[in-house]
Amino acid sequence: MMMRVFVAGATGAIGKQLVSRLVAGGHEVHGMTRTESKQGMLRELGAVPVVADALDPDQVAAAVGKAKPDVIVHQLTALAGEGMRGLKRRIAMTNRLRSEGTDHLLSAGQAVGVRRFVAQSNYGLYARTGGPVKSEDDPVDPEPPGKQREAAAAIYHLEEAVLDASWTEGIVLRYGAFYGPGTGMDEWFRKRRFPLVGDSGGVWSWIHIADAAEATVAAVEHGTRGIYNIVDDDPAPVAEWLPALTRMLSGKKPRRVPSFIVRLAAGEFAVLMMTDARGASNAKAKRELGWRPAHPSWRQGFEAA
Repeated sequence: MMMRVFVAGATGAIGKQLVSRLVAGGHEVHGMTRTESKQGMLRELGAVPVVADALDPDQVAAAVGKAKPDVIVHQLTALAGEGMRGLKRRIAMTNRLRSEGTDHLLSAGQAVGVRRFVAQSNYGLYARTGGPVKSEDDPVDPEPPGKQREAAAAIYHLEEAVLDASWTEGIVLRYGAFYGPGTGMDEWFRKRRFPLVGDSGGVWSWIHIADAAEATVAAVEHGTRGIYNIVDDDPAPVAEWLPALTRMLSGKKPRRVPSFIVRLAAGEFAVLMMTDARGASNAKAKRELGWRPAHPSWRQGFEAA
């Protein structure tokens, strides 16, 4: 059944993939961007362009009110950029988009009675206790280290607000680490910007950006209230995936850097992600969304990308 879908963050890496798939599926898509020059891109993708600042509640209310969508998809971040330059600023803006931006979209959605609200989260905040692979029922870290607390608080706010919205079908998608077109991850490995840290025993879950978009379409069309891990079938420790990917893209081994240097340069959270992170299971998404990643493992997925 055709639905009217409002995509906030429609010109990002996943937003572009999502818009084109929703249009191909017969849905009427309204794509929100804060940049007027990106309207042409949205028209080319088949969407109705909407220009609004996600942090301005009046602009968001007007945009959603005009579109009158059945579903809102929240893909707002400000993480795109080159390397470490401006990263603190981009993270701070993303935190606001995940807190204030979420509230504005929910308020606007409630005013027009949207049936479903789908929001972007990530798997990286599962508590670092117990087994190496987590399901949606496992707890998140109650006290993330250092500066990560602000980012975690914004994500926790987003998840709680979406799931507590009793007037709509609130869905949270905890995506794995993105790779593929538009993500820039291949450049990080080609330039060997990811080092081996300590024992590199942290377990990561990856997801190709196209597979993430396909899962999001499934959530838009028939998801039910709750949390879904959107990851591939192959969670793996850093010590396994990092050497393989770095050799694939640069022909060299990854650098090895002592934990204390990474801690000084990037903070405690960076060390923990490389040494003590937990991966995620996609069993629920497969079972309830009827979704299967076309790239079931990062091993083949990176080679293809």
